[in-house]
Amino acid sequence: MQRITLKVGSSVLTENNAIAKERMLNLVSLIGSLKKMYEVVLVSSGAVAAGYTAMRLDRKEHISKKVLASVGQPILMSNYKQLFDIYDIDIGQILTTEEDFDSITHIDIFKQIINAQLENDILPIVNENDITTTSEQLFGDNDQLAAHVAHHTNSDLLVILSDIHGYYDKNPAEHDNAKIIPCISHLPKETLSQSHTPTNKFATGGIVTKLKAANYLLNYGHKMFLCSGFDLTTAEAFLLEDRQISGTLFVADEPN
Repeated sequence: MQRITLKVGSSVLTENNAIAKERMLNLVSLIGSLKKMYEVVLVSSGAVAAGYTAMRLDRKEHISKKVLASVGQPILMSNYKQLFDIYDIDIGQILTTEEDFDSITHIDIFKQIINAQLENDILPIVNENDITTTSEQLFGDNDQLAAHVAHHTNSDLLVILSDIHGYYDKNPAEHDNAKIIPCISHLPKETLSQSHTPTNKFATGGIVTKLKAANYLLNYGHKMFLCSGFDLTTAEAFLLEDRQISGTLFVADEPN
């Protein structure tokens, strides 16, 4: 059975300072269908945003962001549990840091936990531990975390469910004729050095962080698919029907 890692961002999971329950339910429903065909690992943002639904602190302040994460992580997981219970899916929480992927011992422990959960039909839900990390230990965005998770769990594919539909040939906010590039095998250095512009105040990424995640995976021979998390039609077609109707697939060229 193939293994996939799904990453969902804060902009998909929250809306108007509240949990976007319909979108979260759609995600849970999709995962319920995917688990019949794949082993699934979920990388989920949203702890800080979920914390903000309970208390209004300034997320730009270092300690306030940690407080929001500490309040929000159980809120996020509680919402997940309620929805996954509908589909009789057991979940497990794994909080990690960038430092964990710099240690062979920590990586091995992480892999053992993931494998044990999947062997026992438990869905692993991974998030960065915003509470205990220092600025030197932060991935900075869960796109990078998801790429590391996909690589170290030997996932066949990373799927990033985002607030964008794919990677465009030009900025769609500035050009009405911008078109999604369906498949990419190489990313130029200048593309990876652009500044990132998250569209949601609780998001820490943007298109460049997703490109960096794709580049990391391409270097290891893994694949990544970028598509909308607001409308899961593209993800469903790609993962359940092997049809690409939109989105961008990042896949390395086959060696000659």
